[in-house]
Amino acid sequence: MDQPGQSSSQLPASSSKFHHPYFTTAEVKYLSEKQRGKLSATQEDKVRQQACGFLEAVGAKIGFPRRTIATAQNLYHRFHLFFPRKDFSYYDATLAALYVSTKMHDTLKKPREILMVSYAVRFPELAAKSKTLGGEVDMDPMTVEHDRQRLLAVERLILETICFNFTSKMPFPYVIKLGRKLGASKKLIKSAWRLTIDCHRTLVPIMFPPNTVGLGCLYTAALLSTLEMPPHNRIDEADRQIATLLKQKGDWEQRYMAGAEDLEEIAHVVIDLLIQAAQNPFANTSPRTPSSPSPHPSPRNQHSSSIGPPQPPPIPYKSDQLIRLKITMRQNEHAPRLHKLLVGSDPSALYSGEDVALLGKNQGTVRFLFGPPGVVGQGV
Repeated sequence: MDQPGQSSSQLPASSSKFHHPYFTTAEVKYLSEKQRGKLSATQEDKVRQQACGFLEAVGAKIGFPRRTIATAQNLYHRFHLFFPRKDFSYYDATLAALYVSTKMHDTLKKPREILMVSYAVRFPELAAKSKTLGGEVDMDPMTVEHDRQRLLAVERLILETICFNFTSKMPFPYVIKLGRKLGASKKLIKSAWRLTIDCHRTLVPIMFPPNTVGLGCLYTAALLSTLEMPPHNRIDEADRQIATLLKQKGDWEQRYMAGAEDLEEIAHVVIDLLIQAAQNPFANTSPRTPSSPSPHPSPRNQHSSSIGPPQPPPIPYKSDQLIRLKITMRQNEHAPRLHKLLVGSDPSALYSGEDVALLGKNQGTVRFLFGPPGVVGQGV
């Protein structure tokens, strides 16, 4: 006779775990609330920004290219859609995400190397006293080994959350290609590139495909350009036309495979991030950005790696300007797109069953599939 509750020892001997490349707004809200615990949404966002800032500092000090750092931030966000924040230090989760990202982009570093750089970022006073050339902190070997084992344990959980799917498409090349296609100025493309870096501190990259993220950051950059340039500037006029085009529904949606509603949602999220940075400039919300919008910045051009993480540039906008821009956007925005859920109308149906219960456990056989239900088997 079946018992009403199924314990972990009674889970089936075999099951399947599907990879979900992107999540809808409803799914993200449900999963975030589930893993947030007693934290408020504001506190959760603060922890998220601290974690992303830590990843920025460690990645810059090691000399990782932008794609490695950005993917690590995405993996961290995805990890905490499935695992409670209270159960993991963000140091462990971020470093494990960075280690997985180095494998995905073939910029591999050993766990101990990542840990030693992270100690220098976490304990700058000890790094300042170090006599080694790279400023390596003198840590207890037992502590290092303990942290290494924790990193490898979290790495396994992250690999399971992505179903061992090492495919990672970045929005940065789309920013350049779509910007040129739209006739954007070099300044606008560079601004959009920097906003694309910033948006990886949010959940946008795991909610929208990279072409939509890139186009959304171009749209946001075009909106922001109206706050800082004189209206008679010819280049500014071309950028204004981009904002006008992407603000309205039209043929471009089919051409670029993106919707005006999605671009507006991305713009609101990015502008909210800039408002936070403008109101609290010491929170390190805006990361350091490359000097030129190259999709493959060289790790050799890290001149300040020995003197700590670089300081982010000041936000060139005032918070009241950004808030007024958001109000104007709200007055003319489109209705949100109704995303079709993969299972029924309740997003919890995808993630509340044994699908999540089997993550990180050695019980039974788990089959990891590279696509969501209904897609696997149709060319995936």
